[in-house]
Amino acid sequence: MPYLLLFLFLLPGVLADDDINPDIYLDVPGLITKYGFPVETHIVQTEDGYLLTLHRIPHGRQGDTEDHNRVMARQPILMQHGLLSSSSSWIMGAPEKAPAYIMADAGYDIWLGNARGNTYSRNHTKLDPDGRDGKFWDFSWDEMGYFDVPAMIDYILNKTGHTTLFYIGHSMGTTMFFAGMSARPEYNSKVKAMFALGPVATVSHILSPIRLLAPLTREIEALFLLLGHNEFLPHNRLFTKWVEKICAAQRYTKLMCVNSIFLLTGFDQAQFNMTWLPVILANNPAGTSVRTVAHYAQEVESGKFQHYDFGSRENMRRYNQTKPPQYNLKNVVAPVGLLWGINDFLADPKDVAHLAGSLPNMVHDVCMPRPSFNHIDFIWGDDADKLVVRLLLKYLPFY
Repeated sequence: MPYLLLFLFLLPGVLADDDINPDIYLDVPGLITKYGFPVETHIVQTEDGYLLTLHRIPHGRQGDTEDHNRVMARQPILMQHGLLSSSSSWIMGAPEKAPAYIMADAGYDIWLGNARGNTYSRNHTKLDPDGRDGKFWDFSWDEMGYFDVPAMIDYILNKTGHTTLFYIGHSMGTTMFFAGMSARPEYNSKVKAMFALGPVATVSHILSPIRLLAPLTREIEALFLLLGHNEFLPHNRLFTKWVEKICAAQRYTKLMCVNSIFLLTGFDQAQFNMTWLPVILANNPAGTSVRTVAHYAQEVESGKFQHYDFGSRENMRRYNQTKPPQYNLKNVVAPVGLLWGINDFLADPKDVAHLAGSLPNMVHDVCMPRPSFNHIDFIWGDDADKLVVRLLLKYLPFY
């Protein structure tokens, strides 16, 4: 890996300063403001003390917040990002293309979630994310589902005065929802409907090269912890600088950057807007815990949708059994719509079919019409506005 980075740094044809896309240095509120939308930042405290950031787009570009009736008519939507991402997932594009902007202009009250440990939720009432003990990073998507999802739902409902909301998740954002509703079924009644883009529960059939590392999960995790690295791929300014100099450069270096994404998610170059690549890479990866990644790797090996496996002794202490308990998807009684793609390397159609057969209230089961549609096309694809967001806007009024 260091040799690859060195090679890229030495590539000729680096952009001149006046060619640099200034958006790569804007945070989520900065991007939302630049493209003409109102934005609010809210801090949500979970039951176990994590401080999560919610970015809110309360209305579209032509909206008016003064009239109480108009405000109450706007249904809140919680949009939850995937693994190693952030609230930026939903705004990587022009106002006519990015999912969050389109939904806001359509009259919805948009709340963009950030899971614990990412760029915007790297804080706690007591624990230090940079502390040597690493206790801040003692979580996976188990805790995101059990604590983060309910905390965000309660906060949004309390803030808006609504009794229910819509939930739209992508990738890990769907895992969090399924885990949360399974473990805390009382929250199903607070969700009008949930729409899962590239849904992930079991991952035994993934085609991504990630599956090759799954058998080495314990060794890799132990090595990270031994080296004092509890945080996995955090966002930093040096990486943004690298993006500016390399992935925004000549066409062939751009292709190298984007192909590294396709290798993990499925190849679909025709759908990828290369002009947004530097901004996407300046915001992703956004960081998480080593355990979160290890949890998915465990699932590749087990083929089950289950809690984190600490080993038989610790499992007995935590779960009162030697094996981690499986999530009961029969508890997920909120209406669920599944949107999936044939060419998705992370949400394989076989795993999606297994999920569909386990949900008691599946209301939509939609395969994307393009055979090459991959995992990231749901949020960044050129046709996401037509194939995904337009479909969501068609379904939402029925609930």
